[in-house]
Amino acid sequence: MAKIEDAEPRRSVKATCISNSKGQKSKVNNINLIKDLGVEGDFHAKGGERQVSLLAAESIQKMKDKGLKLEDGAFGENMVTEGIDLLGLKLGQKLTIGAAEIEIAKIGKECPERCSIYYAAGDCIMPREGVFAKVLKSGTIKPGDEIKI
Repeated sequence: MAKIEDAEPRRSVKATCISNSKGQKSKVNNINLIKDLGVEGDFHAKGGERQVSLLAAESIQKMKDKGLKLEDGAFGENMVTEGIDLLGLKLGQKLTIGAAEIEIAKIGKECPERCSIYYAAGDCIMPREGVFAKVLKSGTIKPGDEIKI
């Protein structure tokens, strides 16, 4: 029988964020994912491979440890996750979160120039640690929802 401390940490959504413009996002109670489009009402809800953005709370904490005061959404992420190794996911891997299903489409991104996120935070971890997904099945996601691989 496995000990409780040996159990895998719970993979969950820590925060949901949205913005109707490019850049930092604001924390909201939930987000609604729309199949083949993205997050309802979000600037990036245009289809393509970057429909939904995810960033690990553990990655954000590394920036906070450098003395930065950051709110969820500071790096333009739609979802802040906990307990899941986002960078260990593979392209094409599917995640179920609440009633929604997403597919990992891109890990990291190219930033042709420094954006407001970089200047506000002193660095931008999204190019290195952000994960982007396509919406396969619509659904509402809220903080506390379990992430199933």
